[in-house]
Amino acid sequence: MPTPPATVAETTPTAVLPYATLLAFTRYVDRSGPAKATFVGQLRRQRETGRGFNPHSRLIKALKTDIDQHTPGTHLTEVNDLVDPRWQRLYAALTAGAASYLISIEGQGVRLTQTNDALAMIGNLPVRIAAHFGLRYDDGRSEAVRLHFDEEAPTADLITATLHLLRSNMDQILPHAEPVLVDVRRGIAYRGEAGKGAEVDRWLTGEAAGFAAMWNARG
Repeated sequence: MPTPPATVAETTPTAVLPYATLLAFTRYVDRSGPAKATFVGQLRRQRETGRGFNPHSRLIKALKTDIDQHTPGTHLTEVNDLVDPRWQRLYAALTAGAASYLISIEGQGVRLTQTNDALAMIGNLPVRIAAHFGLRYDDGRSEAVRLHFDEEAPTADLITATLHLLRSNMDQILPHAEPVLVDVRRGIAYRGEAGKGAEVDRWLTGEAAGFAAMWNARG
């Protein structure tokens, strides 16, 4: 008996739909010209292969433990010695700035609190918005903190996009909190004022349309 022909479902590959994390989308926004298309192509290939590794996970855990236990830098110092040798240079470049950030929030009755991820639609592009951790202070303030690990300091565009997207989704992330972007290498926290929201929305919607078009063009 001859083999029946394959069905359409068997021969048509599953579409890889456009999608971005907050990190990926803000990095895309911060690029210009052909670098945008190259970046989107790399993201799509990574999504298709399922590859990806976060070398900062142990540092984030150490930072959160120091905040929780009010030990300014103890666990950061320990993790710098314990991390895999291939990451020790990276951690050495990050831990001094992270310790400076810890010092800047000490003495304010700060404590960790849980945050939730949000899935935002920017135009037709789904973007997962997440903070690395939340903070509550004795004076009633709360913050949703996003960490920036890159060697280059965050640009004005990256800071604006990150803080705006966090703020716009704060009802899901950590209600009534203020967004903060911490440049870990330099120990600097950015807490931009809310303003020009409609203008930033229009800008990011246009960027999202470009991201989706480049993604689909490689499909």
